[in-house]
Amino acid sequence: MHIGIIGGTIFVGRHLVDAALERKHTVTIFHRGKHNPDSFPKDKYPEVETLLGDRENEAEIHTFAERGFDAVVDTCGYFPRQVRLSAEKLVGKTPFYCFISSVSAYADLSQPGVTEDSPLATTDTPDADQITAETYGPLKVLCEQEVQQAFPEGALILRPGYIVGPLDPTDRFTYWVHRIAHGGEVLCPGDPETNMQVIDCRDLAEWTVRLLERKVAGVFNVVGPDYPLTFGEFFETCQSVSSSNAILTWVSEEFLEQHEVKAGLELPLWIPQSSGYIGIDRVDYRKAASHGLTIRPLSETVRDTLEWDMSRPQENAWRNTLKPEREQELLAAWHLAKR
Repeated sequence: MHIGIIGGTIFVGRHLVDAALERKHTVTIFHRGKHNPDSFPKDKYPEVETLLGDRENEAEIHTFAERGFDAVVDTCGYFPRQVRLSAEKLVGKTPFYCFISSVSAYADLSQPGVTEDSPLATTDTPDADQITAETYGPLKVLCEQEVQQAFPEGALILRPGYIVGPLDPTDRFTYWVHRIAHGGEVLCPGDPETNMQVIDCRDLAEWTVRLLERKVAGVFNVVGPDYPLTFGEFFETCQSVSSSNAILTWVSEEFLEQHEVKAGLELPLWIPQSSGYIGIDRVDYRKAASHGLTIRPLSETVRDTLEWDMSRPQENAWRNTLKPEREQELLAAWHLAKR
């Protein structure tokens, strides 16, 4: 197959290229050249063609579309105008358009068990040009609809939860892997029995390519693992993989909220029970599983993420996560309050 990828040089796109090459396909990536432009040098990756351009430039996206593809994967559509233009240009140039969306597309994530048929988010500002917590999900829905309208028989919509693993630029999962490996007393949020869901980007990428090969259309939640995972189990896995001496101190949500700790940022992946979004970590994954989604062991994701983290430059890491001195202040206050 000849697979076109809009994006392709950071995280999801990088792993998609790797998965496609592993399965002996050729790839054309279309990106702006702003991130890792030398990811796939021609002497090492002769099967990869790189096209530089802006997806909102009609002439440049037209050049990409004119290559003609067996399938296209859109990894970086955030606004419906972007996706509308690329979809329009690709009609007749490919029979299959895969759009990477998000579980944030659902209208109500306050309860567990959201399925692909659950109501979707809506917005009064479809022309919004800023991504915020309020606009992200509804805009993803509008992007999905652009693909489905342009490709009524060949639209594949994937709604991942938290995507994790090597090359992740967000530091959400990596923060915990790194912090626990570092050892000492670790501030852990809430209850160790709190559920969490993540999907290793490599599992997402490999499954996506297999769906493209089979021309599977439709909508799928892409989350894992395929069993109920808790924060406690995740942290214990991090301890085991890194042979860490970390001491896990579980701090109540009430305390963290009183001290204005930013859920999801300073303490990544943490969704307070009071947030109204506890369903985001309990999304129904059975449809994807029935179509062949396979999930690698959590220990493998932790190990490979730690290995990658140890090899990357640290100057741009941990921009939003809890700073060590802040963590120590909070732990001291917590212990004082418990006396």
